[in-house]
Order: sequence, then structure tokens, then C-alpha cells
Amino acid sequence: MFERLFHLSELKTNVRTEVIAGITTFMTMSYIIFVNPAILSQAGIPAAPVMGATALAAAIMTISMGLFTNYPFALASGMGLNAVVTFGIVLGMKLPWQTAMGMIFWEGIIITLLVLTNVREAVMDAIPMPLKQAIGVGIGLFIAFIGLKEAGFVVASPDTLVKLGDFHQMPVLVAAIGLVITAFMVAWGVRGAILLGIVLTTVVAIPLGVAKMPTKILTTAIDLSTVGQLDILGALRWALVPTIFALLITDFFDTMGTVIAVGGEGGLLRNGKLPRLKGVLLVDSLAAVVGGLFGASSVTTYVESAAGVAAGGRSGLTSVVAGLLFLLALPFTPIAGIVPAAATAPALIVVGFLMMQVVREIPWTDVEKALPAFLTIIGIPLTYSISYGIGFGFISYTLIQVLRGHFRDVHWLMYVASILFAMNFLLPH
Repeated sequence: MFERLFHLSELKTNVRTEVIAGITTFMTMSYIIFVNPAILSQAGIPAAPVMGATALAAAIMTISMGLFTNYPFALASGMGLNAVVTFGIVLGMKLPWQTAMGMIFWEGIIITLLVLTNVREAVMDAIPMPLKQAIGVGIGLFIAFIGLKEAGFVVASPDTLVKLGDFHQMPVLVAAIGLVITAFMVAWGVRGAILLGIVLTTVVAIPLGVAKMPTKILTTAIDLSTVGQLDILGALRWALVPTIFALLITDFFDTMGTVIAVGGEGGLLRNGKLPRLKGVLLVDSLAAVVGGLFGASSVTTYVESAAGVAAGGRSGLTSVVAGLLFLLALPFTPIAGIVPAAATAPALIVVGFLMMQVVREIPWTDVEKALPAFLTIIGIPLTYSISYGIGFGFISYTLIQVLRGHFRDVHWLMYVASILFAMNFLLPH
């Protein structure tokens, strides 16, 4: 059955590897079950229902991705987009959270239409190869930076933006131990090294007080009362169009960058393109609609999928396993909360390292292509946004080609995308 559904032999993988990869993906992104309610609750959305909606939406869309596309991509409520909903729309614009979810719904509908009309896939195909490679490298740096932040190795500073963390704190020491353990196993080629690293680091964290055993294993109080509470009609106002556009741009290019980066890491690209891309984009677009319907913010393809790919995941079985674990997490949220950030942070750092390796394929001696690639690479982690980093690369690439008189070499969709990015940067948010 698995062979028929997921073509494991053709993809040179097996059930054991895919299951380990699925567990790895889930463990690196399960934090969203707790982080998403923490962020959205500040917008006045009840935390308990958001937790249930977050896990259920992630489960449905991740399993859908695995079954309908046979790719190891996992989905959940997008970090960054949930902050835009809370701080930008609800607190900043003084709108009800139901209206904000309605805006997420319409953003997902528009992107779905762009997929069905082949516009979204055409944009991805129009991107020059050096920029695609740079997106993967930039996301690798972004993942590593998130890992460094979650580990406490780097912290915010009002003077220098970031600075060295305090290694006298136990969570930071646990993360350091976890990084050594994970790096050692990866260097020795241990199968499932990243997953084992998370588990072993959690084991180290428990006696040191960084991770706590739950007081109960099961909870029967699964609240899904945010489902269907969005205000679809209230979001259809001209004054809200610029904000919906900003959400659309962010979601559109975040997913594009993630698919390119994770697909490249897994060797899934063919001549720089992902086969059966339209199916991936369609599931991802519908996920945004589901996120709005569930009150869980926009659900999108997760860059942490790269952790499962690094663990050997190559088929949709990886996604199905991760999705089932999200489903199982609904009553087992006390257990899911055992794994601390100090245990998953080393995994993200190592995955970032693995994704960085494609940097050698960028033609660094060709300034016309290398400079936009460089701006993409540094833009993604330093703006803390995949979308904005891609915008830096698109605009600089298009301008350089035009100024060099090579405007005919630029695909017309690159011009459109560059103009849209420029508008997004210049228009007030």
C-alpha cells in the first residue's frame, strides 16, 4: 500500500526512513501548537481554542499535502503572519480578530485563484537559477538564525541589534550540549541523527529543569470554538485592500522560497523546477483559506520541513506521519509540551548548515547574478522575512539587468513581481 501510494522504491527511500523523517519534522515544528496561541491570544482570541485549531489545521493540511502531492512538506500556522494578524491588524488597525481572519480567508482565496490560473507556478518558473539557489541558502541562514535565537546563543541588544547570549543560563547550556550531540551524530552519519539529537537533548534537559514532565498525559478539553467565527463580509472593504495585498505578497513568496529551498535540499528539483508544483501550490493556497476558517491565522508550508528532508524524507509519507502526529497531539498536548526550545534549536542550526551547502553553486564571478543573490541571502535572515529577502533579490536583479541593457533577458513576470515588491515596501502597512 505504501509503495503504491508513495512510490518509495522509485524515490530510493523506505517506510522506516519516512517515519523517522515525519517524526523529525513534527518535533521541529510542534512548537507552533503552543506559540501560535501565545501570539494570537494577545489579539483577544481565546488561547485554548486556538491551540486546538492550530493542531487540527496543521494535521489536515499536512496530511493533504502528503496524499495529494507525494512531497515531504508540512504545513502549519505561519510565524510572522500570526504576528501581522495580532500586532498589525487587530492591535494596530483596531479591528476585531474575526475580521482579521476574514482577511486571511480572502488572501487564501486570491492565491488559490492565482494557482488555478497558473500564475503562481509561472512566477516560480520565471526566477533565474542563481536567485533560486540564493533563496535556499538564505532560508538556511534564516533557519540557523532562528535556532541560534531559540537556543539563547544570540539575544537582542538595543545597541548592536544582537549580541552573545548568557551561557551561565541552564537552557543555553542544554542547547549547547544538544548541538554537540547532534553535530557529532550528523558527522558520523548516524541515521535519524536530527531526531535522536532532539530526543537526547530533551532527556538531558529534564533532570536539569529545562524541560518538565507533564502533570497529566491526556486532556479531554479540546476546544474548537474559533472554527467558523471569521467575518468574511466585514473583511471586504476597500480600506483593507492594501493590508490583504501585503498578506498575499508575504504568503505567496514565503511558500515559494520554502518549496525551492526544501525541494533543493531533498534533491527533488529537476532543472531547477519542482515537478507537480501546481498540486503543492494548490494545497498551500487552500491551507490559507483553512487557517482563516479555523481562526488559526494563515496556514502555510513550513521551512522546518527541511529537518525531515535532512533526515531522509523524500515522499508524502513523511508529511502523513507528521500530520498524524499533529492530530494525535490534540489530546496529548501535555506530552507535546515536554520538548523544550533548547532541544529543537540545535536541530535547526544543523539543518541551516546543510541547506547552506548549495552556496557553492552560485556563480560568484558573475556580478550581475551574484549581487542580487547576495542581497537575497543576507536579506532573508536580517529582515526576519523570507518574502522581503526575495524582494531584495528580485528588485536588484531586474534593475541591474535593465541598466546593463539586458532587459530582454528578464522574464516579464520578474518585472511584475519586482514592481509588486517595490509597492509593498513603499506602501504604508
